[in-house]
Amino acid sequence: QVQLVESGGGLVQAGGSLRLSCAASGRTFSKNTMGWFRQAPGKEREFVGGITWSGGYTYYADSVKGRFTISRDNAKNTVYLQMNSLKPEDTAVYYCAARGSAVIYTRSSAYDSWGQGTQVTVSS
Repeated sequence: QVQLVESGGGLVQAGGSLRLSCAASGRTFSKNTMGWFRQAPGKEREFVGGITWSGGYTYYADSVKGRFTISRDNAKNTVYLQMNSLKPEDTAVYYCAARGSAVIYTRSSAYDSWGQGTQVTVSS
């Protein structure tokens, strides 16, 4: 497994930006596809986006496409989620997850390592 620690969450006004980071240790980070998920109160955890281990391919949920960008720095064992044009409906706990494969999966059960989550709150 991979140990994951998210950071960068906080309170931001609608229209603002935040960048989340996810630092990894353990299993060779560069061999993991990474996913970002979020969970709002009373809702199921949902897929936000993912990035392949080379960083050459990303995939996003329709709700964030064009506003969020995922990138990774394998030399730093870190993956990032840049969030722009934030909306109140983006308010949630954001989690990063890892899977030792070359494919991005949108279902949370496909990932075997999870961070503890970081809270993002967008005020209107």
